[in-house]
Amino acid sequence: MINRRHIRVKVMQSVYAMTQSHNDDIVREEKFLKHSILKMLDLYVLNLLLLVEVQKLASKKIALSKKKILATEEDLAPNTKFIQNRLINAIAESVSVEGYVELNKLDNWQENDEYVKIIFDELQKSDLYKKYLASSEDSFKEDKEFVVNFFKQIIAPNEKLADYYEDALISWVDDIPFINTWVSKSLSKQKENKIFTVGALYKDKDDEDFVGNLFRKTVLKQADYEKDIEEKTPNWETDRIADIDMILIKMAITEFINFASIPTRVTINEYIEISKDYSTTKSSYFINGVLDKISKEFIANKKIVKIGRGLI
Repeated sequence: MINRRHIRVKVMQSVYAMTQSHNDDIVREEKFLKHSILKMLDLYVLNLLLLVEVQKLASKKIALSKKKILATEEDLAPNTKFIQNRLINAIAESVSVEGYVELNKLDNWQENDEYVKIIFDELQKSDLYKKYLASSEDSFKEDKEFVVNFFKQIIAPNEKLADYYEDALISWVDDIPFINTWVSKSLSKQKENKIFTVGALYKDKDDEDFVGNLFRKTVLKQADYEKDIEEKTPNWETDRIADIDMILIKMAITEFINFASIPTRVTINEYIEISKDYSTTKSSYFINGVLDKISKEFIANKKIVKIGRGLI
């Protein structure tokens, strides 16, 4: 499921896009933001389906080998350990996965089966695959360990696959690392003889509401927040502050004022960490200093009022 940090990243990207395009259609931009988050579930399911499609390809190759005129002993009595993998079969038999695929018309691997072949070729050449087939162990634990490593070592780092995803949907560019982690966790948590289900996109309704509220309140109050930022950065002209830094500080101020259950220090730490990935090398120190000053003043002036978990 999507976490609060990635929600913040998606909101940051939408606020940045809106600012750069000088677009003031907040309703349309919010719809696009929420749509881009929903499409993350497509990417999650496509990665799971890729495991299934690679297994299907392996099964087809075995069937064709048996039909050879001069079939070898290995062709006639192939190693079927991979096509009997319990975890991949659980995904293939999942009503939840099947329903999602049909509802969202995910036919990517039928339309672009060359990527299935690329992944299968890499798998066949790997020591991971050879060791798995040669093992005499026959357990769900081994099957799961193999699938998790197959995904982490071969699918997740594949550059051609990443390029395909980026071409398919531009908003997936920054989602890929997050989705790879999500898929790995889902595979690792799967229990033997349990039905595989597509994970929920949001942890709860609060997280779902957090998306629109953070976006709208940040965009609508940008001008006011710029004044607060200018007061705390007297030695800086506004246009000298990196665009991403300015947006992250505004988003943090939005959280200070409007989200009573989020502790101030949590908000500051989150935006510091995001800046390390998306802004300049010195941004984290700058953002920390500005937000520390603003938060102290707002607390003193009662602009920040925290309740419940937010008090911690």
